[in-house]
Amino acid sequence: MTHVDDAAAAADTGEPIIELDGVCKWFGEFQALKDINLTVKAGEKLVVCGPSGSGKSTMIRCINHLESHQQGKIVVDGTELTDDARNIQTVRQEVGMVFQQFNLFPHLTVIENLMLGPLRARKISKSEARERAEFYLERVHIPEQADKYPGQLSGGQQQRVAIARSLCMEPRIMLFDEPTSALDPEMISEVLDVMTELAQSGMTMICVTHEMGFARRVADTMVFMDYGEIVEKADPETFFGNPRSDRCQQFLQQILGH
Repeated sequence: MTHVDDAAAAADTGEPIIELDGVCKWFGEFQALKDINLTVKAGEKLVVCGPSGSGKSTMIRCINHLESHQQGKIVVDGTELTDDARNIQTVRQEVGMVFQQFNLFPHLTVIENLMLGPLRARKISKSEARERAEFYLERVHIPEQADKYPGQLSGGQQQRVAIARSLCMEPRIMLFDEPTSALDPEMISEVLDVMTELAQSGMTMICVTHEMGFARRVADTMVFMDYGEIVEKADPETFFGNPRSDRCQQFLQQILGH
């Protein structure tokens, strides 16, 4: 059984899989994260929203050490993220990430893009890597695109390839950093549909997104960030129906148009 398919079993335990304790991050003089405390349980779906520049992307980039935090503690699946390269490698084996930009290799076909990570990092055989790649292309509903190059695909298709590429590493956790923000409106739903299916499979997910319909449908927990702080954290019903802070109310009025 794969990590992706047995994630549902892990979800039943409700064990913390990601813990941020007093996390602070500076870029020069600018403090991007201020005393972030957050626990995500195995199988939990967390959606993070907030205005531009509020620290959302910085926070999730710290979870797989694309950015390093200067204070506090981050523990992912039992491993504390320090500057120790082995710890970073251990965490990255368990955490998949999908960005705004697709970051596919343009000179490789779709299937070659998917096979690359497992071949290099997981050291599996070529036939197993291909079988795994075909499985996840099927899962994101574009098996027929296997032999095309990224430039021959639509933006929505490329983002689904990027999701499949992350899944090929069979992570326990998926991070999404505004995965639909670079897409044309008609392509957004095809990516969100794939993410919804992934959420329903029991995968632990943290999604930074402005897609509030998706958030209502998928999130177990909503987090609102502003000025580098977690201002509000609640279940979707409370978050959308009765936000406590003025800043969160204002943000939701702007984004939902009421």
